[in-house]
Amino acid sequence: MAQRLARDLAQRQLVIVSGLARGIDSASHRGALEAPGKTVAVLGSGLDVIYPRENKKLAEQIAESGAVISEFPWGTAPAPENFPIRNRIISGLGLGTIIVEAAEYSGSLITARLTLEQNREVFAVPGNITSPQSFGPNNLIKQGAKLVDQWIDVVEEFPVSVRKQLFPDPEASERGAPSCETGGLFEASLTPEQRAVFETLRPDEAMFVDSICEVVSVPQPRVLAVLLELEMNGLVRQLPGKNFLRRL
Repeated sequence: MAQRLARDLAQRQLVIVSGLARGIDSASHRGALEAPGKTVAVLGSGLDVIYPRENKKLAEQIAESGAVISEFPWGTAPAPENFPIRNRIISGLGLGTIIVEAAEYSGSLITARLTLEQNREVFAVPGNITSPQSFGPNNLIKQGAKLVDQWIDVVEEFPVSVRKQLFPDPEASERGAPSCETGGLFEASLTPEQRAVFETLRPDEAMFVDSICEVVSVPQPRVLAVLLELEMNGLVRQLPGKNFLRRL
């Protein structure tokens, strides 16, 4: 799941930041490299002390398309107390933090707390309630973290200004930003999927995403992607709980 999310997000120009550790971190870096995209590894040791050792080649691959960084002096060993310290850099560099697995006393939960303190988004992938590694993300979701099972769950929480950078309108420079006044002209350039979703929505009554899927007979992941495209172009407004209104 970590590898898939990292790959999908990196394909959409997001930089994946993690800690090069064995497991979730390594999977995240590999997913970003598969995209191919950019990724940053934050070490809990000196730059000349790659830990774990089996990730030395991975660190070299990361450096070619991103960066390997550390605040610790050259030669610093990977002492246990270093990793919670470096976690604040991981959370601080990102727009948000995704917790895929975390035991009750995991360092990942420290990262989640730091993320909140830094006024960034916390996302969590739900897991089997009998799995100790799912305690952290499941508990974070109960406390209000955004539940994530696909890349769009992450992107839709970002500010509009960020999403516009990720999904620029290729015709915007020619026609200018769409508005209610120019929306009729813009509507003519919609794809069939965009038009179907747009015409399903109403300006005076919000529709839940599942209801939209039933009307247009399109899988939910694709409908969510289309809704995001429409929102980026000023034609759709998203309300809490995956409810949507058309602006025109």
